[in-house]
Amino acid sequence: MISDDEKIIKIAQFQKIVRDGKKERARKEKQAQAAANRVRFGRTGAEKKRDRAQKDKNAKAHDGLKRETAPTPTTVKPVDPKG
Repeated sequence: MISDDEKIIKIAQFQKIVRDGKKERARKEKQAQAAANRVRFGRTGAEKKRDRAQKDKNAKAHDGLKRETAPTPTTVKPVDPKG
């Protein structure tokens, strides 16, 4: 059987238990957020390299389809007859 003395917890001990619980919950929330961010934003180096190569390939194909436009005529200043 538990005696009355064993049931008594000092206020400081209680506060520490509560504080430790809050810290643990916050730590778990941060870990969960970090895992979600890794899934959402994280890509391996190979994936980045593959995407960069695909982007370059698409840019080359797009540039190849552009039409050449005639150069705009340059404006010629009229020659002043007086000199």
